[in-house]
Amino acid sequence: MSAMLRIAIFVTLLLVALVYALRKGGGPEKAVAAILLFMLISDQALHLIFAVNFLSVDAGHLLIDLIAAAATMTVALTAYRFWPMLAAVLQFLPLLAHTTRAIDMDLHPIAYLTMQVAASWLLPPLLVAATWQHQKRLAQAGSDRSWYISLRPSSRNAAKH
Repeated sequence: MSAMLRIAIFVTLLLVALVYALRKGGGPEKAVAAILLFMLISDQALHLIFAVNFLSVDAGHLLIDLIAAAATMTVALTAYRFWPMLAAVLQFLPLLAHTTRAIDMDLHPIAYLTMQVAASWLLPPLLVAATWQHQKRLAQAGSDRSWYISLRPSSRNAAKH
């Protein structure tokens, strides 16, 4: 499978997950969807502006990954859900790739690239599953608490608007 086809498949899966989460998700699902959308747009802009190589630490992707990891960890620490913690772990894995590249300059560029992107493939299905669970809780209980500190929970009526 060509690299362009893999990218097209991933972006398609990600966009489907983002639309679903932004339309039907609660606060945490929408927050993580926004983070992933930021990453997608930032990555595309980075590739348009700079030639990215994987021979040294990729500063542009490092910055994107740092922002996304910090934002996802913030969601994980404040959301009344378990799944954002899994998303945060997946966001921290690319940081290990950057650290490994910084420590070991002999790391093969393909290994560095793979370490950066492999965990990303798990985020769209995780977001879809989390959004589906949110909808299931809304249908069963009529509301679904989104945050540890919240003015009001998500409700069935709020999800329809």
